[in-house]
Amino acid sequence: MTATLTDAPGPGRARAAATSDPTDRLSLLTFLYLLCVVIPVTMKLGSVYLSTLRILLLLVTLPMLVNLLTGRYGKTIPTDWLFLGHAMWLTLALAINNPDKVIQQAPSVGVEFLGGYVLARATIRSRAQFVTMCRFLVLIVLTLFPFALLETQTGTPLIIQAIRSIPGITSVEITYIGKRLGLERVQGVFAHPIHFGLFCSVAFSLAFVGLRDVTGTTRRFATSAVVGFSSFLALSSGAILAIALQLGLIVWAFAFRKVEGRWWLLVGLFALMWVAIDLLSNRSPFDVFMSYATFSAHNAYWRSIIFEWGMMNIFGSVENNVPASPWFGIGLNDWIRPSFMFSGSMDNFWLVMGVRYGFPGFLLIAAGFAVQVAKLIRLKLPPGHPALFLRRASVFTFLGLSFTLATVHVWGNVYSFVMFFVGATAWMVQPGAMDDDAPRPLSPQGRAGPSYSRFTPKARNATRPYARTVR
Repeated sequence: MTATLTDAPGPGRARAAATSDPTDRLSLLTFLYLLCVVIPVTMKLGSVYLSTLRILLLLVTLPMLVNLLTGRYGKTIPTDWLFLGHAMWLTLALAINNPDKVIQQAPSVGVEFLGGYVLARATIRSRAQFVTMCRFLVLIVLTLFPFALLETQTGTPLIIQAIRSIPGITSVEITYIGKRLGLERVQGVFAHPIHFGLFCSVAFSLAFVGLRDVTGTTRRFATSAVVGFSSFLALSSGAILAIALQLGLIVWAFAFRKVEGRWWLLVGLFALMWVAIDLLSNRSPFDVFMSYATFSAHNAYWRSIIFEWGMMNIFGSVENNVPASPWFGIGLNDWIRPSFMFSGSMDNFWLVMGVRYGFPGFLLIAAGFAVQVAKLIRLKLPPGHPALFLRRASVFTFLGLSFTLATVHVWGNVYSFVMFFVGATAWMVQPGAMDDDAPRPLSPQGRAGPSYSRFTPKARNATRPYARTVR
């Protein structure tokens, strides 16, 4: 059984259609996974509440992990081992800090973390599968957009409310947060508005850059605008930062497209700016960055305190009587902070990893991200290669996501989805993957071959822009 997204063939998509193969379609597991991410259904099994996403991942993670480590999904890559090491380290850290909770917490957190990553590694292993995943992701955001518009005015997440009204099941809690810019913040289908904004931001570069050779220009601009605006409706500085960063990289790539060393030039300018701020400002570059990455000076100041005291919880502070916990962190225990900080919220995913699981826990997951994006950046593709813009879109998304995670914390479905995206890009760095993705000739008549769909070409045209077929 295969879930597919088919699009009407056009002049710019004949090559993709010519290479269509049933194994290149969106797998049923990927289809179900993404639906579980955006349909937050939770049910009680015995004394435990489980989301549909966790149930799915509990069923498939272990066999897929075994297949991954034994080479069934291609050669293992460094990120595979780094993420596996992080999962093992967090289990050890929880066992040391919270022995009474490790049996419950380690599997639930581990299955969200490793499960999303491994599922993507198993089911997205070609350009066509990645493209189909991108299009389905964009379709999901477009579907959620009308509900987001209503929520900006009413403050009610209609999908969550509808799920919670069904007897026998429940959903995430509805959050009530103050307005920003005169609008209600959109929670959508996630636990927090920040998560909705982050989810939409992941689809932005994939829609605008990644689908450049797949989708018509007008549709690509329109869908990207909707995706970007959807992310904005969360009114989260982290999500807006991600969109702004990706948009800046897109503009830079276009403006300096004829300059061979344009990315090294950008890195040099960034380093120069960092040094200049450090020399000329009475604040650290991090504090300056936070002041522009938040909606108010109060939020910027608050986050700088969180970062300062979070680091103390890792490395200790004799002056503030904070013990060091560099190796195994503090687990699920409350972190030490000033008495006026009544909330224990820590809006920095990377910092949470260090505080909760120690510096090695942070290093393993951060290195997994860094190695993956470094491999994508170093991947040499000739002009016109079918995967060129997919690689570029993935790098832009990685960079936007990495900066965003420094301003927000993620958990639950979005936490798993972030790892899913990392796994979905792994096929690009597989040895020989790009060599096998060279353009193939069209049929002798110059037309695309069969698309293996129950829709005729005429019917597919009628279902534009996206038609979903379950076979």
